[in-house]
Amino acid sequence: MKPIRFLACAAALIAVAGCNSKQGNEAATGPVKLEQVPPPKGGDWTTVVSATPAGGFMMGNPNAKVHLVEYGSLTCPHCQRFDESGVTPLVNTYVKSGQVSYEFRNYVRDPIDLAASLIARCNGPAGFFPLARAFYKDQANWMAKVQTAPPAQLEALQNLPPNQIGLATAKVVGFPEWAAMRGLPEAKSTQCLTNANEVNRLVEMNADATQKYPDFPGTPTFILNDKMVEMPGVTEAQLWPALEGKIREALR
Repeated sequence: MKPIRFLACAAALIAVAGCNSKQGNEAATGPVKLEQVPPPKGGDWTTVVSATPAGGFMMGNPNAKVHLVEYGSLTCPHCQRFDESGVTPLVNTYVKSGQVSYEFRNYVRDPIDLAASLIARCNGPAGFFPLARAFYKDQANWMAKVQTAPPAQLEALQNLPPNQIGLATAKVVGFPEWAAMRGLPEAKSTQCLTNANEVNRLVEMNADATQKYPDFPGTPTFILNDKMVEMPGVTEAQLWPALEGKIREALR
């Protein structure tokens, strides 16, 4: 895919890619017995992380009975709260068993999200989940910096070439220093933030999501064994219990 102006693409997608505060109405019902798939030697299934053909990163047994995909945005507060309430039990109970794999696909909504996604993906599979979850943990702090940035500085980002938007945006928010404190040297994060091919990969992932799932409701959206999970009416507090119920049903 040829380099494109990311902000123009993102602006067109934001209307259908907003944060989703409601998802569904089902709750987990009844216990399910998880047979433990023998883990890889010297570790457990949470240490097995790989890049996927769709552009995401998958944690867990690649041959798991249930494959869960989350389309998430690092600037989305609803995604942050799912990470806070749901990801730890998902990983500890289901992914570790070897019965469920968990794939995260970035769904980029804005230039800040672009910069954060490029950094989270910078160290490849081994570094993705630690960095993405660290972004969620600190989301309120770095989003506050965005809100206090001079409007003219943010507007100027729109006139930059695609391979410069990520780096310029990251500098506004302080992402290079943030990443360096978490083991990603600034020289490497600069390379990742100016990687036009990776920008295009993220744009393609957005387009693939809305083409494959025409009713894509925003972030977070979950795909369970290739089918979009529809949970109309579920509040944020109900999201993990409702999703866990869907996972249990798929494991039966």
